[in-house]
Amino acid sequence: MARKFLYFVAFCITLVIAGAILLALFPNQLTKLATVPSVAFAPVKPLEANAYEDPALWYSRPGIGLKDPARWQPAYANDRGLLPTPADPPAPRFAVFFVHPTSYLNRESWNAPLENGGDPDAERIARIYLRGMASPFNAASEIWAPRYRQATMGAFLTDAPEGKQAIDAAYADVREAYRYFLSSIDPDTPIVLAGHSQGSLHLKRLLAEEVRGSPAAERLVAAYIIGWPVSLQHDLPQMGFPACAAPEQAGCVLSWQSFAEPADPSLVLEAYGSMPALDGDAPGTSPMLCTNPLTGTYGGQAPASSNLGTLVPEDSMEKGELAPGLVPARCDNRGVLLIGAPPEMGSYVLPGNNYHVYDLPLFWANTKADVIRRVETWTKQPAK
Repeated sequence: MARKFLYFVAFCITLVIAGAILLALFPNQLTKLATVPSVAFAPVKPLEANAYEDPALWYSRPGIGLKDPARWQPAYANDRGLLPTPADPPAPRFAVFFVHPTSYLNRESWNAPLENGGDPDAERIARIYLRGMASPFNAASEIWAPRYRQATMGAFLTDAPEGKQAIDAAYADVREAYRYFLSSIDPDTPIVLAGHSQGSLHLKRLLAEEVRGSPAAERLVAAYIIGWPVSLQHDLPQMGFPACAAPEQAGCVLSWQSFAEPADPSLVLEAYGSMPALDGDAPGTSPMLCTNPLTGTYGGQAPASSNLGTLVPEDSMEKGELAPGLVPARCDNRGVLLIGAPPEMGSYVLPGNNYHVYDLPLFWANTKADVIRRVETWTKQPAK
């Protein structure tokens, strides 16, 4: 289980809650104490058949309108102030299924509730995440982002069986939402899968168990598995799709994890090496997939001048503006994405110069251009 990988995020949150001095002395102990539920795991009842017909179980889907967080569009910042974001070039129709990262931090249960509007803080944070992380995909004709009974943060920080049970229960909801998504879109529409952190963990499994070998596999434009390790040797073969090697390639997987320099990804690498991959083996020191989001290729480097726009948020994370040319990108031989000197992005940079929370905002405009380009490639392929 990727316990140490998510100590980063929990550390950042509990830094505010518990105080910097105590956390400096006992970070892992206090993080676990503050986030791992002490209650027994309550079995999560499977959702009713066609539960996702209910619009209330979606943050984003057709028909939500102005309240849809994924449809938010930031403005560009330059010396003259803010400029409207340029209109997107005409793009073929495509549909996006986006799974948000962990926003439930409560110790009162192992999985977030959905009934009665859910946990207010978790719902608010999830919508903020979607504004910053799903909005790069808003050239899509349809964006679907489900609410799901996500595993609480502490589920990733324990070896107790309850942690895995909570993660499995969350995945079951994501799977049902995906099945409804597929049944709701036109059967000829190309699809994009995208997520971050916990969302990407579920998408890895979804690719292996639901997409691979299915009719939908032929419609997959790309899978953006961001903020969660993907092993070239132990995950990709099980997922059934190759790493994206070129910006004009379709039917492939992208993944990156962002660190400023000097970078200390030791805890991420240790967790990645020891947690079971999709084939059941621990990856050890085998390489992680590192897509360069500035070039759309596997590995390599690109200067900051290639960055079309970083979404720099206000500290509340609820608003932000695009700044071109802010950060470069370089994949090192460990599979870590290095972004040069630490940029000013806000208060949620994690220990080791880990920019986990900002993986997608750092490359907002390039990600938007990347997905449009891959959709165009997919539409030009000969019919199968």
